[in-house]
Amino acid sequence: MAKFTGSRAFVVEDETLVLFGLEDALADLGCEVVAQAMRLDQAIAMAEALGPVDVAILDVNIGGTTVFPVAEILKERGVPLVFATGYGRAGLPPEWQSHAVIVKPYSLDDIERALTPLLTAHTGE
Repeated sequence: MAKFTGSRAFVVEDETLVLFGLEDALADLGCEVVAQAMRLDQAIAMAEALGPVDVAILDVNIGGTTVFPVAEILKERGVPLVFATGYGRAGLPPEWQSHAVIVKPYSLDDIERALTPLLTAHTGE
């Protein structure tokens, strides 16, 4: 059984190949991607309307703008966040520094390490 079976994820990523790779990695870990967005306006609308999710993985740079309006909505809803960026934690504003980060290009192990503390309570491990 996959480590995070039953976990539900929301993904925001504007690069198609990266999005497909992330969805495959999450599936390998047992996460169901319940929604994905490739544009900021779409991501905002989805974040406001989403049903329950256990985690969100957000590309920091979406089409030349930042994903932080989406992050704010999800944070207010209590959704654990993972930021994906090529700049690492240093690329995040101070108010987001405490959240999990995966550095592009990331691996399945990187994703698993970031999700483990966020989803362990959900999966009962």
